Amino acid sequence: MSWLQCQFELSPADLPIAEERLEALGCQSVTLMDAQDQPLLEPLPGEMPLWNRISVLALFPGSTDPALLRLAFLDNLDIEVIGWRHKRLEDQAWERAWMADFKPMRFGRRLWIVPSWAEPPEPEAVNLMLDPGLAFGSGTHPTTALCLEWLDAHPPRDQEVIDYGCGSGILALAALGLGARFVHGVDIDPQAIEASRQNAERNRIPADRYRFTEVDAPGMRPADLAMANILAGPLIANASQISRLVKSKGSIILSGILDEQADDVVQAYLPWFRITEQRSSKGWRLIAARRED
Repeated sequence: MSWLQCQFELSPADLPIAEERLEALGCQSVTLMDAQDQPLLEPLPGEMPLWNRISVLALFPGSTDPALLRLAFLDNLDIEVIGWRHKRLEDQAWERAWMADFKPMRFGRRLWIVPSWAEPPEPEAVNLMLDPGLAFGSGTHPTTALCLEWLDAHPPRDQEVIDYGCGSGILALAALGLGARFVHGVDIDPQAIEASRQNAERNRIPADRYRFTEVDAPGMRPADLAMANILAGPLIANASQISRLVKSKGSIILSGILDEQADDVVQAYLPWFRITEQRSSKGWRLIAARRED
């Protein structure tokens, strides 16, 4: 079976009207994408954030006439639609075509993030099987990549680790793959907690080596290493709480920080930590520190 794929851009405010018109015209699937390379990090539970500019992919049966479809869609449509274009998808599994965009990625010397449909390029390396999903985090954003590279360079062998804001569990799984004895991942979003558990099971990690809970769950004790890849605002606001999660002489890595925000984050943690390293990539910063008290 063939398909007709149409793509255009619009503003978030115009999306409901466009979706209603697409449905009326027989659209089979709608995919929303960022049209301006605008990252959306750490939405609150239940939020559905949208980018400032949205690229819409609409899928129709292959028998649809693209010229007539365009006329019918735009007819008396009181919104701004930019860049309408179309292409045929002939006899392919279109629902899996997007997988081609996600390939195995290496971080540091021996840490790989591998989609479940791909073969590990280096079977003897540390390979984490992780697919993009609802609680997204597959290493593609610089904030996550910085953390993964740091972990590869400083493997937490036989350490207890806390992943504060675990998301998909990618950092927790990386720490376990690199030798951590136990990881406690916490998040404010129940969907992230469930995604982390599922990813741990998919990677066949023994259940006694990890725990994923909400942030305020009882039983969380200070660890040898704490990781917090969230945003500068929450890192600063929760500096005292996050700092208490680290043992004396333990380490912390903080990420999700824009370069221009780094000094403010450093100042928030200086009462407890000595800064040992800073790394920067594409305007984002990782701060590593050691607890001195």
